[in-house]
Amino acid sequence: MTDILIKGGTVVDGTGAPAYAADVRVKDGFIAEIAPGLADAAGERVVDAKDCIVSPGFIEPHTHMDAVMWWQPDLDPLPGYGVSTVVIGNCGFTAAPVHADPEIRMEMVKIFSFFEEVAEKPFLDILPWDWSTWSEYRASMQAKCKVSTNIAGYAGHIAIRLAVMGMDAWDRAATPDEIRKMCALLEDAIDAGALGMSSNLMDHDSKDRPVPSLVADDAEWTALIGVLASRPGSQLQVILDTFFKLKAPEQMERLGNLCRGLGVRVQMAGAAGLLHFQDSIRDRMWEISEQQRQEGLDFWPSFAHVPPTTALNFFSSSSFAQANEYVWHEIVQAPTTEEKIALLQDENFRARARDSWDNKAFRQSLVANPHMMLLMDSETGAGPLGLSLKDLAEQTGKHPSDALADWVLANGVGSIVNRVPHAMHFDKTVDLIRMSQTVANISDAGAHGQMLCGGGENILLITRFFRDKELTLEEAIHAQTGKQAEHFNFSDRGVLKPGYRADIAVFHLDEIEARPLRRVFDVPDGKGGFTWRFTRDAAPMRLTLVNGVPTFENGAFTGELPGEFVGPAIQKIAVAAA
Repeated sequence: MTDILIKGGTVVDGTGAPAYAADVRVKDGFIAEIAPGLADAAGERVVDAKDCIVSPGFIEPHTHMDAVMWWQPDLDPLPGYGVSTVVIGNCGFTAAPVHADPEIRMEMVKIFSFFEEVAEKPFLDILPWDWSTWSEYRASMQAKCKVSTNIAGYAGHIAIRLAVMGMDAWDRAATPDEIRKMCALLEDAIDAGALGMSSNLMDHDSKDRPVPSLVADDAEWTALIGVLASRPGSQLQVILDTFFKLKAPEQMERLGNLCRGLGVRVQMAGAAGLLHFQDSIRDRMWEISEQQRQEGLDFWPSFAHVPPTTALNFFSSSSFAQANEYVWHEIVQAPTTEEKIALLQDENFRARARDSWDNKAFRQSLVANPHMMLLMDSETGAGPLGLSLKDLAEQTGKHPSDALADWVLANGVGSIVNRVPHAMHFDKTVDLIRMSQTVANISDAGAHGQMLCGGGENILLITRFFRDKELTLEEAIHAQTGKQAEHFNFSDRGVLKPGYRADIAVFHLDEIEARPLRRVFDVPDGKGGFTWRFTRDAAPMRLTLVNGVPTFENGAFTGELPGEFVGPAIQKIAVAAA
């Protein structure tokens, strides 16, 4: 490992404190000194940071790299955006613990692959599956999965339920004995360095079944939260229903009742209610959040700082099913192009699709808002392109479902429909970023690879909010560094401080942007070839260091994979006392 001196930069240390001019010395993977005018040391490499910002490496708090990192260890495009740590295992979707029965393991993979739209075949074939518990999973990752960033992760509630209950996890409450076994699996995970447990109170699968965590009763929740309470520093991450049946307010109150008096930290994804279609529940969510803050509950709303911008396709997308439009989802599920075409031509399918479109699809969903569906990407070039589905339906005098079916038949089932982003309360976004108990930069990086690319959206906290003078540079960097480290209880990273890990980003404000999406064909298809995903070009950083090792420099990924497993610091104290 080469020692490095970063000279002449402006240090924004991640604490929110004012920027200042200083050099930063890195030695043996740690920050050794921060001061102006540091003298060069023998054998030290000097990096010129004149006119550049020197900040902590950025933390991605909500990713789904759990499977992807095994076949894409560079975690592209994250190194080019200064990312040094990613958090996996969110929303209850994790690769561990896992049941010994291959059929039940397959069920877990199907759940993960459907909701996060991660390729199923490499998930099954490339991961070694040499674990049953989360602690064994961590050991396997450390030995066999070298990546470009540090990794921190949760144990998923859905995985825990399936590991204990098998297929019954879908259908019923757990018995007292099953709950004890779940608690033992969660204890194993936290004692091995897991952040805590993630859960899911929102999703229904491709058959409209509520995910197993939605079936859990209060007895199960109370016991699992009790495990978290017994291990201070661990936490619960949960995604609320702010997209589909809009039950988030009652879920927030339930979590408050379950956690009251226990001191458990809870990260609630979606509790901010920043999208306009959530206005019907937003005021209530904010009212509950304020009550919980005043009561002293350690509850942190988490949120994206940009609205979801996704593409809809007809071969892997969950968009129809998650819009409660299960008739059109039959097109996605049809295994061959010929079967998809036959359905699209079938009058019975079309009649059922019109009925479902009008009477079953959620009103806030893409399907119910054809003016937000942009016909931009044709497989055949037949067109028309550059207009919305609403415009096409009006021009042709057809029902939107029929207009879409005809358009797909003409343009090919490999065509993609882009989505206009939902309108968003950006003023409230700024308020939330500034609040002490919130988690920003929820991006879903690693998931939905043929719909979006969450990686790189972190830089918008600087290029959009700082450049528009809504945030100071110190606030924009604090939101994705020191504040994240505080939330996750990381003790040795997230700020620039002597003795801390040398996770560092160096960049020039005039050079960085969140670059446009582009396709790359590098996802194993399980047949000896590759399919595509969206990525974006680097911001770029001038330099990204992870544990003192450059992962991005001179405009490119360096090929280095210095990432380590990261756990909450307080867990080490709990283990030592045990």
